[in-house]
Amino acid sequence: MTEIKSIKELPPEENLLPGTAMCAGCGGLLTLRHCLKALGEKTVIVNAAGCFSLLSIYPFTPFRSSWLYTSMASAPAGAQGVRDALDILIKKKGMSPDEDLKVIVLTGDGSATSTSGAIYRNLDFYYLCYDNEAYGNTGFQWSPGSPFASKTATTLAGAEPSKKNLFEIWRSHKPPYLATISPAHPVDLANKFKNAEQFKGPKLFISHSPCPPGWGTEPSHSVSFAKLAVETGVWALKEAIHGEVKHTLIPKKFKPVEEYLKEQGRFAHLFKAVRQEEAIKKIQEVVDGYWKEVKV
Repeated sequence: MTEIKSIKELPPEENLLPGTAMCAGCGGLLTLRHCLKALGEKTVIVNAAGCFSLLSIYPFTPFRSSWLYTSMASAPAGAQGVRDALDILIKKKGMSPDEDLKVIVLTGDGSATSTSGAIYRNLDFYYLCYDNEAYGNTGFQWSPGSPFASKTATTLAGAEPSKKNLFEIWRSHKPPYLATISPAHPVDLANKFKNAEQFKGPKLFISHSPCPPGWGTEPSHSVSFAKLAVETGVWALKEAIHGEVKHTLIPKKFKPVEEYLKEQGRFAHLFKAVRQEEAIKKIQEVVDGYWKEVKV
């Protein structure tokens, strides 16, 4: 594609029509004009609730392209639905590839950082995340928190991306207090909540939360799996005070990660019918790499 070196090289046709009622001097609207000129009219905009929510009100719109509203935190999900629908239409020959549309998510920074916004505003609250590593209440589908190679309702062959590091995402904001906890270590848990009491502002907790129906385990074994997660190093117990990390429990000798994986139905495909040696090795290497950085 030819590199554009000047705004004058953009096509004169504008997707966003003149006369749009927005605040005078809105930099966001100016950006949107430039973007839509560059992208052209064959677009679908998925807009989260925000400043631009009143740009397009049925049956009136300043756009020559399509526009879809979503709730504040749902724009990426809405875009996924639109993109999937377009791909299916093309695959089933309901539309030609030439009719394909670009899908654009349009949000303000508030929508882009919902939880982050609360941390940034220094909201004085406790936030408890129970991390069962999937979308548990709707059928245990894959989520960004699903570990590599884990089977979910939507990753039957095992999840491919690595688990999103929520602890580090939140720590980047340097909240007063952030910690990981485990139901297998109630004393550590209680001490962290007590420690958090001295701080005013966001107090964030991420709990390792075994899910029997999703993980394919016996309900009576949940604490055992939570304990194994710590003993194998899969789940690190730590806290961060204003961004400074301290590990609160480090096993004297780590057990092999395989001990944690092999009794869970979501990892059964790694051990039968054919043992997936490379995947098991990769999981172990990721855990070893983490603790090597910690320098235990």
